[in-house]
Formats: sequence, structure tokens, C-alpha cells
Amino acid sequence: MPDSGATPPDRLQSADPGDWPVAPGWRDLVDRFFASQAGARLLVFLQQRLAAGATIYPPQPLRALELTPPEAVRVVILGQDPYHGAGQAEGLAFSVAPGVALPPSLRNIFKELQRDLGEPPPAFPVPGGSLVRWARHGVLLLNTCLTVEQGQPASHAGQGWEVLTDAIIKAVSEHSENVVFMLWGSHAQSKRALIDGSRHLVLCANHPSPFSALRPPVPFMGCGHFSQARAWRDQHPK
Repeated sequence: MPDSGATPPDRLQSADPGDWPVAPGWRDLVDRFFASQAGARLLVFLQQRLAAGATIYPPQPLRALELTPPEAVRVVILGQDPYHGAGQAEGLAFSVAPGVALPPSLRNIFKELQRDLGEPPPAFPVPGGSLVRWARHGVLLLNTCLTVEQGQPASHAGQGWEVLTDAIIKAVSEHSENVVFMLWGSHAQSKRALIDGSRHLVLCANHPSPFSALRPPVPFMGCGHFSQARAWRDQHPK
């Protein structure tokens, strides 16, 4: 066992899902996935890549499910891929580990948050770009693919994670009430069919990346999603 003062790993150490904690409410869904053919194939793939010496991020692929239990979900923000730079990814969509410089997309998220609400809300993560506080306040920060190799974006896309994350989105849609889904960019919006728009608020805009944040049809900058989410949550308290 490492001593309590050891620095936590910044990369995946194991392809054993038993080493990836999740909140109890997610356990059955996660166990069913890893018992399935898709889950088994994914674990073999991860084991093979680790054995080949690949550097894989983040260290805890299921951290969003650890910090935000299903019964606590109030907002879902969908990302695509973990960050692929050293030390960046911490298992939460758009979030970076403490002490890491803000990526451009996250910087734009913070700019729009401040523009839209006028002042930072209590959970605003200052300083730095870790969104752990959001996750602990009911924001499910879910990437649709949960691992990536260093310097290779989308390197683990199509290996099976999407089967699990689609099931998570569907489970939230079916079993939760009045959730706000923020779908930024075409990839996130491709999941819209999994969400019951008659029971939840679905907000769509361009991705916050500088390449698309100001472009039509729905620029991210100025979209007003944070104030809309706050108004919805005020109207539908749990």
C-alpha cells in the first residue's frame, strides 16, 4: 500500500473496474455493463493497451459516477473525450485537475457562466479549473468516452465506453425528474434521442471550443444556459 502522503497517480493504473469506485446507486448499471460482451471487450482492450505501455487518462474513468449519485443528479453536461495532455484529466467532463492551466473550452464556459449569471455562483471553482464542487452539487459531468491515450484524442472512441454512457444517459432520463441536460456541440446533441424532452429541459448550443463558440446556429457564448438551468431548477425543486 502506498503511504498516505504519496502523490495520486495521474494516469490509469489498472483495467480492473473493481479499482474504480462508483456511488452505490450506479453499481448495478455499471456491473451489468462490465458483465456484458461490450464491457468485457473494453476491459480486454484496456488491458492490452496498458500492457503495451500506453499512457491512458484519467486515473479514475468512472469518477463522475463516484461523485454524483443518480439520486443527486440535477444537471447533466456531456463531453466527448477526456483531456489527453499529461496531468489534465480528472474523470469529469471539461474539468481539469487542480493546478492545471484552463483549457480554452473551460475558459469559455467560465466566461459564459459569469456573463449569464452576473456573478460566480457559490460553487464556482476559484482558483483553477477543477469542477469537483459541481459534481458534488448534482452536476453529472459525463464524457461519452471515458479514457484516452496521451496525445491521441478519440483514441479510445468506439471501444465500448459509449455503450455504458448511453445507458447512463437513458437511466437519468427514465428515473430522474426535471433534469437539465446541456448538450454543447454536435457530438453531445447526437445523444438527444436518449432523453425524454417532455420531462426534462434539454438545452443545445455550439461547443464552447474557440473554434465554434461564436459561430451559428447557436453560439455558445451568449446562449444563456446557466440562467435557464437555474430558473428551471427553481421551478422544479426536488
